[in-house]
Amino acid sequence: MGDSYVTFLVLGIVLVVVDGQLIYHSGKGYLRRAAAYDDEQVGGMMKLTAVLFHLVVLGLLALVSIINIETGDAVKNVVVKLGIVLLLLALAHGVTMAILARIRDRQLQQQLADQMAEEHRIYEERHAHVGEPRPAPKIESPYSAP
Repeated sequence: MGDSYVTFLVLGIVLVVVDGQLIYHSGKGYLRRAAAYDDEQVGGMMKLTAVLFHLVVLGLLALVSIINIETGDAVKNVVVKLGIVLLLLALAHGVTMAILARIRDRQLQQQLADQMAEEHRIYEERHAHVGEPRPAPKIESPYSAP
């Protein structure tokens, strides 16, 4: 169990760290394109997301590592466990992407709502005089004394 166990953990940790870094760096660009966040906000949000991703997947890796799989060959045991970890990693990656997409969509919706509200305010300012009552024009009567 010793060498194959260590090999499994090392390979699993490398996979998790690499994928977490991909999520972190790609996510920063993805959220930055929403233009609702500044660099500091994007960086902070992605750090929190990456930490959550790493903790969840490393926890899953730890749980998979204690599962006893016997195929009769130590290499096959590691391959089967890595297969499980890769599937869990793919699931966690997909969930993380969905969360980032939801955050981005909400920001884009908020931007659109803010932009529409501003355009409406400008429209109202330009056309405010249309609805205001105007003073009646002075009409001089031909019978009034000069």
